[in-house]
Amino acid sequence: MTSLIGLGYLISTFSFLIGLKFMSSPKNAAKGNTIAAIGMILAVLVTIFTAFYENVPTINLIITGTAILAGTLLGKNISDKVEMTKMPQLISFFNATGGGCALILGLVEGSSLDISTGIVLKIVLVIGLLTGAIAFTGSILAYGKLAGKIKDIRTKSLVYTGRSILGLILLLPILYFLDFLPIEFSTLLYLMGGISLIYGILFVLPIGGADMPVVISLLNSITGVATAFAGFVYVNKVMIAGGIFVGAAGLLLTVLMCKAMNRSLLKVLAGTFKKGKNSVSESEQIIKTISTSETAMQLSYAKRVAIIPGYGLAVAQAQHICSQLQQLLERRDTEVHYIIHPVAGRMPGHMNVLLAEANIDYAVLKEMDEVNDHMDLYDMVLVIGANDVVNPAAENDEDSPVYGMPIIKAYKSQQVVVMKRGMSKGYAGVKNDLFDLNNCSLLFGDAKDSLQQIINQLKLV
Repeated sequence: MTSLIGLGYLISTFSFLIGLKFMSSPKNAAKGNTIAAIGMILAVLVTIFTAFYENVPTINLIITGTAILAGTLLGKNISDKVEMTKMPQLISFFNATGGGCALILGLVEGSSLDISTGIVLKIVLVIGLLTGAIAFTGSILAYGKLAGKIKDIRTKSLVYTGRSILGLILLLPILYFLDFLPIEFSTLLYLMGGISLIYGILFVLPIGGADMPVVISLLNSITGVATAFAGFVYVNKVMIAGGIFVGAAGLLLTVLMCKAMNRSLLKVLAGTFKKGKNSVSESEQIIKTISTSETAMQLSYAKRVAIIPGYGLAVAQAQHICSQLQQLLERRDTEVHYIIHPVAGRMPGHMNVLLAEANIDYAVLKEMDEVNDHMDLYDMVLVIGANDVVNPAAENDEDSPVYGMPIIKAYKSQQVVVMKRGMSKGYAGVKNDLFDLNNCSLLFGDAKDSLQQIINQLKLV
């Protein structure tokens, strides 16, 4: 029977691996998610079977079953109702629940240990509790920032206070295990838990909204680490494997996101952002505006069109109407591509998920590096709700906060139309030099309404 249980966990682990592999490609991401979900369901079923096999008390099984049923129904209800613009908040919320679970497990298990418990298990409990607590409050704060309920507070005092608290967190268990801290182990855990909860808040508080995709990835990695250590406590192989996969994948994604922004992880965590010396604000720029009918006319003559989506596309819920525009242009023998920047949106892969919701073929999705050297071949580029990821200041203005960040070189195309609600800045809070160029025009208005008007006009041309 033990071999059968081990086989079930092994199959679950391979399902996670295959799912992660498939998720590396937008085309196979949905399939990968399904495979990983099946693996997780199998792991839960094997765990329940193990509980019956080991004669776990009936009341424990009832509580566990009730919790699983309630979580399933609640999760399904939330996922069905969540809007695409609020998906990053949902990810942060779910991540917080994982960290909270690791925190509770650490406190419960630590309080029930006997005197003979080895130091290795105690260290594992401490690390699992520490990472879980940080992920819990950090994710809750990230949720509040993404929802616009908590403003950015960037002060050096917060960073210094956070570092001091982190030092205290690391010092306490060292003193305890060296017998310099004469307290019960359970007391140490409660102290560590409380301090770590505070540190989780200070960890995220100084970080600006533009860096939220990086923060989400990093917090997800921390939750994975907490899960892995919880797996060591319960000697559960699938928890260990799943936690390691999540931790490693989250950390790798964090590094890749920092690379895409040309910012070091230390600067992101410190909340530092270089201040620019631009004396002209976007509201004072001399810009060219364009109407929907003029945009439709230009599109009617274009043979190659690129669409660069950003968070504004998600806010306007314009992905479906954008797909209709693509289909209309393709029927007119116009080649259409979507160019995705790695940090577009408010979470990793946000734009890919958004476009997948509109059933846009992955074959027309292009990564920034694929097309940047050939942007001059596009007759027209539509920038919908994106800002910082197309800002030429990243290449030309050494004083700009975004200088050095890889961008989509939309400015090299023949014509650029930027669809915006108004002249507000992007997440980085800097002026977009693209608007000053002769080949760039701005189309103001709600993206969904503007796209519908463009479609209507195109049908008449």
